[in-house]
Amino acid sequence: MFTGIITDVGRIASASRAADADLRLWVQTAFDLDTVDLGASIACSGVCLTVVAKQGQRFAVDVSGESVRRTAPGMWEEGRALNLERALRLGDELGGHIVTGHVDGVGQVSRVWHEGGSMGLEVAVPADLAPFIAAKGSITLDGISLTVNSVADDANGTRFTLNIIPHTAQWTTLRQTPAIGQPVNLEIDLMARYLKRMRDIAS
Repeated sequence: MFTGIITDVGRIASASRAADADLRLWVQTAFDLDTVDLGASIACSGVCLTVVAKQGQRFAVDVSGESVRRTAPGMWEEGRALNLERALRLGDELGGHIVTGHVDGVGQVSRVWHEGGSMGLEVAVPADLAPFIAAKGSITLDGISLTVNSVADDANGTRFTLNIIPHTAQWTTLRQTPAIGQPVNLEIDLMARYLKRMRDIAS
């Protein structure tokens, strides 16, 4: 489990794949890796991955084909910045919301604007996720715990808006203003996930 509070922005130092093998990433981080055990979970831009090796200030993870297919295109390329969060420990402050590190779908940035010191984002969502996004509810975008400002449904689909305060932008990959059309990993709120399963069974 995670909270969606990003504690480091890492960078993919290398990405390689052997024949019939998962994608192996080496991620550069500021984390004290002496305190990170092999087998530990680290959320990488919203995806829960297992540390399989360490070397200096880099850790390695294996990304399965299933994870690659279900996440934002291009996010596992060498040089890509990643929002990093270590797994929640019993007794830690829950500053964001409960996040599982399982991506539910890929949205697309449809509008960006600036108001005061904050940045506004509008994100278009896949139709199957639309019923589980609500105004003032929680959503995880590329691993970041955020609050939905508003939701709009029309003939063009469903879009929701977010307000990104300067602190959040400074300490996450959102320091680089997203481009229109940029894909982003989305995880719906845990309660909405269970409601989705109940709906699927009932239908």
